[in-house]
Amino acid sequence: MTPRYKRILLKLSGEALMGDDPFGINRQTIENIVAEIAQVSRLGVEIGVVIGGGNIFRGVAPGAAGMDRATADYMGMLATVMNALALQDAMRQAGISSRALSALNIEQVVEPYIRGKAIRYLEEGKIVIFAAGTGNPFFTTDTAAALRGSEMGAEIVIKATKVDGVYTADPQRDPRAERYTRLSFDEAIIKNLRVMDATALTLCRDQKLPINVFSIFKKDALRRVVLGEDEGTLVHV
Repeated sequence: MTPRYKRILLKLSGEALMGDDPFGINRQTIENIVAEIAQVSRLGVEIGVVIGGGNIFRGVAPGAAGMDRATADYMGMLATVMNALALQDAMRQAGISSRALSALNIEQVVEPYIRGKAIRYLEEGKIVIFAAGTGNPFFTTDTAAALRGSEMGAEIVIKATKVDGVYTADPQRDPRAERYTRLSFDEAIIKNLRVMDATALTLCRDQKLPINVFSIFKKDALRRVVLGEDEGTLVHV
């Protein structure tokens, strides 16, 4: 089978690593995610991953109440570095070659992000894990995914969530909620569907970089997205 996309940017939230735990990293969950990524890598697809930090920051969030926003954002960036290291180690144990690159300079722990280096790693077939968001406070990891996807020349940003697409309402609360199969960027913004934050959506729209929202917990779903099958919700120009 021939994949529709040669190079993708996968956006993984930190919460995706928790499984059913209240916070932290669930080992079985991260191994399952790595298995899904490995499936796609074996198709010859070049994969970049932007990882969030909510699973770790959630555990310290009560203590961050009233904290300066920039300070809290830097703490969140450091949480993404921890997740990137955990993901890289899980990939190593699964026999997958990967590199973690950080937008914050912590050379003793992780390589600094350099665009040319990241592209070379992708071309070599390594999975590149982007940590520390954009390296700046006041920007989400959604925006980091849109930015890195644009910089890497990715053909699509694939956002992994706990829900299998974008719905007209919360499907867990409203049984009548219907899944959108396709949406335009303008529809997503006007209807405030929270596919990604407004900055990320606008950047993807301007770069004509489509977004596919899918469930990372649905077996083979990532593979189906990459093959161009009807999986999740496709947001496009």
